Amino acid sequence: MIKFVTAGESHGKGLITVVSGFPSNLEVSEKYINNELRRRQLGYGRGLRMKIETDTAEIFSGVRFGKTMASPISMLIRNRDWENWTEKMSVEPIDKEIEKITIPRPGHADLVGSQKYNYNDIRNSIDRSSARETAARVAACSVAKRFLEELGIHVGSYVESIGGVYPKDNFVDKLFSCELPEKFSAKKINEAVDESSVRVFDEAHEKKIVNKIKVAKKRGDTLGGTFFVVVSGVPVGLGSFIQYDTRIEALLAHAIMSIQAVKGVEVGIGFEGAELFGSQVHDEIILKKDKFWRTTNHAGGIEGGITTGLPIIVRGAMKPISTLMTPLKSVDL
Repeated sequence: MIKFVTAGESHGKGLITVVSGFPSNLEVSEKYINNELRRRQLGYGRGLRMKIETDTAEIFSGVRFGKTMASPISMLIRNRDWENWTEKMSVEPIDKEIEKITIPRPGHADLVGSQKYNYNDIRNSIDRSSARETAARVAACSVAKRFLEELGIHVGSYVESIGGVYPKDNFVDKLFSCELPEKFSAKKINEAVDESSVRVFDEAHEKKIVNKIKVAKKRGDTLGGTFFVVVSGVPVGLGSFIQYDTRIEALLAHAIMSIQAVKGVEVGIGFEGAELFGSQVHDEIILKKDKFWRTTNHAGGIEGGITTGLPIIVRGAMKPISTLMTPLKSVDL
């Protein structure tokens, strides 16, 4: 089974990830992984931390001469700002008194983390719960992405909305209606939207979002949004209905919901389907070139916990980040 773990704090020496379960002889490189880390840091309205860090992963084990060895792959992403945190995040006890953080931010893990783990300094909660941890996930999942490419499976994503600003024409509608070519590749999505400062398709849509971000920044506020993840080239039969934890949409929902600040997920048309008649929701089955096909893909490429062979479509909803320049009411612990 392919699995990974991450370790490290936001302002510590660095982030570590160990990923295992991959076969031998898979070609993978630091250059490939670091390009994915670069993509993670793109975007208008980034926070200060994203601006000062240029993440690169160093492969410590599991790869030799550019190919996997089937052993665990370990990687380190150094925090470039560590020199400014050597005292505040010291591993060893120090004589100098370090100022503690005692006011929790509403919406963050500050208070609940301190309550659960009995911290007397909110910094302990802040540094591990931070979305900085996703850099380690990107490194680990880049190996998985590289593996899927060998199988002709590609993953793409794009921003649907930020701050309630939606596109005039939503790309996902073409996926729901099966308007795209049968051999459509989700990597084309990334190629298109990576050129946008907010990862959207349309320039007019981008401009409206950027203006909304400017308004929020001026107010000392933040914005949330929605995004789509699309997977193409998926064969029929991944996942199972035999047990609850083998249903592929459950696994995907878990992955999306585990991302910091994500508060909602849906597969296919999701919640919209709850408001329609069944005849408007379910995808009719036809024969196309002697193969089973669907006239629509409202199910998002999954039926009964099993992939149908159509693109997988998952939508996530992210709340506004909790660090506000104009803070909300809180208490001093």
